[in-house]
Amino acid sequence: MDIPREPKKNKKRWLYIGAGIIAVVVITVALGRLGPAAPSVDKNTIYTDVVQRGEMVRRVRGPGTLISEQIRWIAALTAGRVERIFVQPGAEVDSSTVLLELSNPEVEIQALEAQRQMTNEEAQLVNLRTNLENQRLAQEALVAQVRAQYLEAQRTVKNNEELAEKGLISEIELQNSRDRAVELETRLEIERRRLEVMTDAQQSRLSAQRRQVERFRSIAEFRKNLVESMEVVAGVSGVLAELPLESGQWVRPGDNLARIVQPGRLKAELRIPETQARDVAVGQLALIDTRNDTIQGRVVRIDPAVQASSVTVDVRLEGPLPKEARPDLSVDGTIEIERLTDVLYVGRPAYGQANSLVGLFKVVENGDAAVRVTVRLGRSSVNTIEIVDGLQVGDEVILSDMSAWDSYDRVRLR
Repeated sequence: MDIPREPKKNKKRWLYIGAGIIAVVVITVALGRLGPAAPSVDKNTIYTDVVQRGEMVRRVRGPGTLISEQIRWIAALTAGRVERIFVQPGAEVDSSTVLLELSNPEVEIQALEAQRQMTNEEAQLVNLRTNLENQRLAQEALVAQVRAQYLEAQRTVKNNEELAEKGLISEIELQNSRDRAVELETRLEIERRRLEVMTDAQQSRLSAQRRQVERFRSIAEFRKNLVESMEVVAGVSGVLAELPLESGQWVRPGDNLARIVQPGRLKAELRIPETQARDVAVGQLALIDTRNDTIQGRVVRIDPAVQASSVTVDVRLEGPLPKEARPDLSVDGTIEIERLTDVLYVGRPAYGQANSLVGLFKVVENGDAAVRVTVRLGRSSVNTIEIVDGLQVGDEVILSDMSAWDSYDRVRLR
């Protein structure tokens, strides 16, 4: 008896199994190529800007303070203890206003001793001048006496010569009178030279003593000034900005006692980040923001040194000052570097540095999605940055920090 066979059924089964395996492989490959699903980003948590073409003003910004153009620090000339404080910070003062009083008995004793020494030296100068004058007069009298003797000797010689011609005196007597005249002539010359030397020596001694007196007078004057300096005066007109002392406090020479400013003459001292300060130049326009008002200004000085990663820039204020302007007021300053004409620019992204290559998300599909594009940035300003390549006019890009989606090239906006 013949048994029926079913070869076609088995063949179809294997075909179905093979097709299923192929389908699974194809689906797996397709899913692998699709990658992770695009994440969603809330539109309300990001901010965007549209690329524009036109004039872009480059600016740099930095915090700062208003300071007086004329500041007078009053320093202690001597050590002392604060006895009394007469004026408090904020008060208007003039050049003769007494700010505070110091005391130091040792300084006062030194001043008295210096005054005593100066008086002694002045007395010695008077005594020396008197003694030297007496010596000079005595020498002049001696010169006059020798001169009279010399003149008398000359007359004697002349008289003896007449007598000798008549034979009334001997030759020896005549020669003796001549020798006497020569001796007195020589002595007169010596005494005259002695008077000249004495006069020069006396002038030198007097000059030395005068210098000694001047030295002690300078010391006494210095000590006197130290005593007077313990009554601290303002020295200039203005406003007392600082007096960091208390009664009973001990100060040393050189310690700052007070700071006086002239409030009507202020300038802004800005701290510009060192990475942005390289393009700042003297003469550039600036705008100072006092939180309540703005003041026009111009850069007048740039500190050559960098301190705490910033460069100090002084801005002269132009025009009337607002009422709130006063020394030590915190401000923000913006300096105009240059104006770029006919350039592509957009708002400055969160992590976009000048002259760099960055990835930005460009809004597509009518604002429902954003794709990552590579953008080359150029020169930057406070709020804007130049687009060199990668974007066109009208492109809308996300400026917010998108570092949380660095692993995605596409995000959905909802």
